Amino acid sequence: MKVLFLTTILLSKNCNGGEVASQWFIDAIRGLGHQVTVVGYLRKGDAFKHNPQEVLVVDERYTETRKSKFHTMLWMGYSFLKNLPYSSAKYYSAAYISLVKKLLNQEDYNCIIINHAQMLWIEKFIPDKSKLINIAQNIENEIYEDHAKKAKNLISRFIYQREASLIRAQEESLPGIQQVWTLTEHDNKYFSQFSGANRTKTFGIVATATNVKEKTVNKSCDIGLLGSWSWQANIEALEWFLEAVYPHLPTNLSIHIAGKGADWLDGKYPNIIYCGVVPDAQEFMAHSRVVAIPTLSGGGIQIKTLDAITSGSFIVATTVGLRGISQPPSTVKIADNPEEFASSLVSAVALSSTQKSFDEAKNWYQQRRDQFHNDVADALNRAKS
Repeated sequence: MKVLFLTTILLSKNCNGGEVASQWFIDAIRGLGHQVTVVGYLRKGDAFKHNPQEVLVVDERYTETRKSKFHTMLWMGYSFLKNLPYSSAKYYSAAYISLVKKLLNQEDYNCIIINHAQMLWIEKFIPDKSKLINIAQNIENEIYEDHAKKAKNLISRFIYQREASLIRAQEESLPGIQQVWTLTEHDNKYFSQFSGANRTKTFGIVATATNVKEKTVNKSCDIGLLGSWSWQANIEALEWFLEAVYPHLPTNLSIHIAGKGADWLDGKYPNIIYCGVVPDAQEFMAHSRVVAIPTLSGGGIQIKTLDAITSGSFIVATTVGLRGISQPPSTVKIADNPEEFASSLVSAVALSSTQKSFDEAKNWYQQRRDQFHNDVADALNRAKS
């Protein structure tokens, strides 16, 4: 089976959760013996080793608005010119269209996967819609509607509402599409309204860890937080933790915060150490007595939550932070108000990790991984018929 996989940004050293999830699908399809050709952009400045027969780089692109310099205005102008969502305009290019047309002329693909809502504009350049599968990693229009509600000025509210409206039109109008793959049951229910329940399938995405810890490790801090602190949902989560949860925590607890974008934390709190970007996220979480995941908004599934579970450490997460993850192991506790979140953290710190918790994490990971591969195989078999 020949599969064409059309995505935004290719997995590289500075990957985010969406790119990790995408790579799981690519690896699973290849693992089933199918030939996969991946097309996408490389993040500006990233190094990326790849097989040019399997991965085709369109060009290098900025991805974050705050780092894109004049490209922000260019994307916004292009968005209005093409009547595209701003988040789609970042990836719209004649080079991408030309490459896809060339590939379709050269090869007879059994299946064409469009990954992310931001790439749905490419659908109009694919003649045979019956071969299309869309991986909907989030309900993007809900995310932008939420941003619009929280916007602090009229201009921002207008931009977010426009984004939500345009991307909703793309998400809800996929004529003749064969399947929609989602990462949560919530998203499945939404997309089933438009593609049909028999064409919508949910996949339990897997943690990034390839080797789950086999035994307990020495802990270097009481509470660990990990994230990319330049993303709006993560900024909101960190602010809530510091402003609402932190005042309820004993000052003798050591708190380590890792990830790029929170340099302002240096020296601001007596018992908080900002670690910056850590070389191994899994190691960082494994060395925390408890991992805090104070997520308040966002869509899809959080890869860092899956990684935290497989680290074997205790976890305290909000309901949103655990979205799309059913039947987590007993090491995970849910808390949604600040006092309860703080109390759960204190209780978890007082507990000692045991071999049982690591074994439970390992078994949970392996079962979820096996189920994911079985689900991908089943979906592709249906695509053949």
